[in-house]
Amino acid sequence: MNAEFFEAIADIEREKGIPKEYMIDKIRQALLAALRKDNPTAEENVVVDVDEAKKKIDMYIRKTVVEEVTNPAVELLLPEAQRYSRRAAVGDTVNVPVDTKKFGRIAAQAAKQVIIQGIREAERSMVYEEFTSKEHEILTGTVVRIDPTRGSVTLRMGSGSELSEALLTPSERIPGEVLKEGDLIKVYVVEVRKVGSGPQVLISRTHPGLVKRLFELEVPEIFDGTVEIKSIAREAGSRTKMAVWSSDPQVEPVGACVGPKGGRVGAVVEELRGEKIDIIRYSDDPAKFVAAALAPSDVVRVDFLDDPKTCRVIVPDNQLSLAIGKEGQNVRLAAKLTGFKIDIKPESYGG
Repeated sequence: MNAEFFEAIADIEREKGIPKEYMIDKIRQALLAALRKDNPTAEENVVVDVDEAKKKIDMYIRKTVVEEVTNPAVELLLPEAQRYSRRAAVGDTVNVPVDTKKFGRIAAQAAKQVIIQGIREAERSMVYEEFTSKEHEILTGTVVRIDPTRGSVTLRMGSGSELSEALLTPSERIPGEVLKEGDLIKVYVVEVRKVGSGPQVLISRTHPGLVKRLFELEVPEIFDGTVEIKSIAREAGSRTKMAVWSSDPQVEPVGACVGPKGGRVGAVVEELRGEKIDIIRYSDDPAKFVAAALAPSDVVRVDFLDDPKTCRVIVPDNQLSLAIGKEGQNVRLAAKLTGFKIDIKPESYGG
C-alpha cells in the first residue's frame, strides 16, 4: 500500500507539476488529522512518519510507561510496553503502532478530502504564479463562451496545468467587435487577483497597454529600447494617439513605428479591428508636443495661459473642425496624450 501511495504522488508530480515534497507534507497533515480524529484524547502524541526513501509511512501514538494507567490514550503498563520495546521501563516513552484498518470511515474520508484540497490549492497556486508573471503583458486567449445577454466573453488562457478561464467584460471589449467561439484574440492582462475559487485574471481589449504591447511585438526598435512610447491616449474601437521618441538620432521614431509600406502599424490596426492610430513625435517642448498631438490639423501657434496646464491653440480657420475632430475626439485625445487642457480657436479669433 505504501509503495502505491508514493507512486501516486510521483504520478501527480509528472501530470500536474505539483512537487512531491508539497504533496507529502499535505498527506502527512491529512493523516495526522485523521489520527487525531480517531484518537481525540491523544492530542499531540499522535505521530506520522513519512519516509520517502524507504517508501514507508508509519503512524503511531507516543505513550508513557506507567505503573498505573489513568489515561489509556497516552499511557500504558510495562508488560504492554515491552511488546513494542523489550528494554522499556517505567517512565519511558514508546511508540505504539496504529493499525490503519481501525481508522474510522469518517476520519479516512477527512484525510482524503485534505489530500484532494491540497492538490487543488497547489494547482490554483501554480496558475496564480503563472499569470502573475504575465501581469501587464499580452496573452492570447481562445473564445470558449459568449453571453449574448450580458455581452461578456469567456476566454481560455494558458496551457497544460496552468489553464485558466478569464472573463472579458463588455466594458473591456472593443466596441463593435464581433467575436465567435474558437476565435483567438490578444488581450492585455490588467491584474491578477487571488480569490478563494482560484486566480482571477482581469483582462482587457480597451486598455492603452494593449496598444503599447502590440507595438513592442511589431517594432524591434521599441522592443530593444531605441524608440520609446512616451504616452498613449485611446478611445477603443475608434482612434488612438501615440507619442514616440527615439534615443538614437539616426532612427526616426514615427517611421520605425509605421514600418515599410505601413506594415508594422497595419498589423496593429488589424489586431484592433481597424482602429485608427495616429503616431506623433514626442517633444520636450510643450508647444511642439501639443501642436503635433493635434494632427492631422495644422497649428498656427500655441499660447500658454496663466494655468501652466492650460493652453490656447490657434489653427487656420478652414481647419477648425479638423482640429476639434468628430464629436470633439481629436482635441480630446490630444489633451489626454499631452496632459494639457486645450482650447482651440480659429486664426480669425481676435482674443
